[in-house]
Amino acid sequence: MLAKIMSSAVNGVDGLSIEVEIDIAFGLPSFTTVGLAEGAVRESKERVKAAIKNAGYEFPNRRITVNLAPADVKKVGTGYDLPMALGILAASETLISPILHQYAVIGELSLDSGVRATQGILPMVMAARSAGLRGVLVPKENAHEAAVVAGIDVIGVATLPEAVEFLNGVAPLPPTQVDIPRLFQENTVHEVDFQEVKGQAHAKRALEIAAAGGHNVLMKGPPGSGKTMVARRLPTILPDLSFEEALETTKIYSVTGLLPEKKSLLTTRPFRAPHHTISDAGLIGGGQNPKPGEVSLAHNGVLFLDELPEFKKHVLEVMRQPMEDGAVTIARAANSLAFPARFILVAAMNPCPCGNLGDPTRQCTCTAVQVQRYESRISGPLQDRIDLHLEVPAVPYKDLADSQTGEPSSAIRARVVAARRLQEQRFANRKQIYCNAQMGPRDIKQFCLLDSGSEDILEKAMQRLRLSARAFHRIIKIARTIADLENHDTIRKNHVAEAVQYRRQEPASR
Repeated sequence: MLAKIMSSAVNGVDGLSIEVEIDIAFGLPSFTTVGLAEGAVRESKERVKAAIKNAGYEFPNRRITVNLAPADVKKVGTGYDLPMALGILAASETLISPILHQYAVIGELSLDSGVRATQGILPMVMAARSAGLRGVLVPKENAHEAAVVAGIDVIGVATLPEAVEFLNGVAPLPPTQVDIPRLFQENTVHEVDFQEVKGQAHAKRALEIAAAGGHNVLMKGPPGSGKTMVARRLPTILPDLSFEEALETTKIYSVTGLLPEKKSLLTTRPFRAPHHTISDAGLIGGGQNPKPGEVSLAHNGVLFLDELPEFKKHVLEVMRQPMEDGAVTIARAANSLAFPARFILVAAMNPCPCGNLGDPTRQCTCTAVQVQRYESRISGPLQDRIDLHLEVPAVPYKDLADSQTGEPSSAIRARVVAARRLQEQRFANRKQIYCNAQMGPRDIKQFCLLDSGSEDILEKAMQRLRLSARAFHRIIKIARTIADLENHDTIRKNHVAEAVQYRRQEPASR
C-alpha cells in the first residue's frame, strides 16, 4: 500500500512544503528512508518504530520505503517523525481518514509515542498555508507559536494516538487560537529608560537621530562614560514592531531555537550584544547546515558591538555586505541561502588601548604607534558605512550628582515615531525602503532637497574633511532625518551643519 502525507521543512528562514511518501511492500522486513535525508532524519526509523508499538498499534513486518520529496532538497531535523508514523499507519490501513490529505503534519516522536516540540514551526506553518492546506498538526508545545499564522487551522497534539484519533474523526480537537493584539500589549514593556542616563545630551541626541532614520552609530569614549548604558536604551525609543515585522523576526528565532519559552510572537525589537570573541559564522551565519547569525537575530532591531577593535578584523569585514544590503547571502555547493539582516548597528570603542586618551583627569600611557594600531583595527570602508560618529566624554560629577531625571524614552520616542511616519509616506511607493538610511543615490536626489546655504556648508565640509562620496551621501541622509524630526520638507543649513559634525571623527586620509 502507498500513502502520502504533507509536511514542511525549513530552507534558510523560509518554509518549504515536503511530501512524505510511504510504500509498504512484500519482502524482507526493512525500513529505508530516501530523499537526501540527514543523519537525524535517517535515525527517525527507530523512534517511529518504537512509538508505533508503544502506542498499541501494530508495526508492519514488511519492506517499508519512505521518500521525502522533493529529493534534491536536504532534509534536516526531527520534524518528520510524526508524518512518517501516520503515513505507515495509513499505508497499513490502521489509519483511514478522508481529511488526511488536507493537513500538513510536523513533529518529533518520543519512544513512548509522545510528540515533542520542533524548531522552525512558524515558517513551516506558513509554507503549509501557502500550499493551500486546510490545517496543520503540530506538537502541542508549538501550537501557540504556530497559531499566529492566520488562515490555517492549527491543531496541537500531545501523542501519536491523539493525532490518529483526530484524523479518524473519533476525537475532534479545536484549532488553537491566539489573541495577537493582546500579545503586543503584554510584551512591549521595557525595563530601562533614557531618563536614567545622566548627562550625555550629545549622545542621546545622536541616538534619537539614529532611531528616527535607521542610521548606524559609532561611539568613542573612555571606559565608564556610559556608551553601553546609552546603547541598551536605543530599543526603547524605536517604533513598535508591525505585525509583519514581528512575524519576520519571530521566524528567525524559531529556526534557531531561540524563541523564549511560552512566547509565541516577538513583539519587541531585538537587542543583540555578541561578545568580541565571536566567529564570523556566529556573527553572519553559516555552518554545515547554515543557520542565521547575530546580524540576522538583530533583524528589525539593534546590534550592539562593544569594544569594537577587540573583534577579529576579518569578522568585522564580513559585516560590510549585510550593512549595505540588509541581508546575508550564504553560498554553498548545493544551494544559496539568504537571511534577512536589516538592523541598526551601534558600536562602541575606547579612544586608545588604555582608554584615557583625551581624558583631562587621567593620563594616557599609550604611545602614538599604539593608538594608531588600535584605531587601524577598524578599516576605513567599515567606518565609512557607519553614519554617526560621536565622542562620548566622561560624565562630570555635577551631572552625576544632579537629582533631576532626564527626558524619558516615551517623549523621545514620540518624536521618532512622528519622523518615521513622514518617511513611510515619503517611501510609500518604494517597497524596499523603510527609512532614510536605506536611500540610494536616486532617492537622495528625489527626496533630499537642499537650500543654497546647505549646499555651501556641505561643499566646505567635503573639502576640509576630505570625505568620500559615501560619506557625502550619508551626511545628506542624516540631514534629511534631522529635518524630519523638525517636520521640515526642505533640508536647511542648520540640519546640514549638525549632520556634518557626526562625520568629523573620520581620519583625514578618507
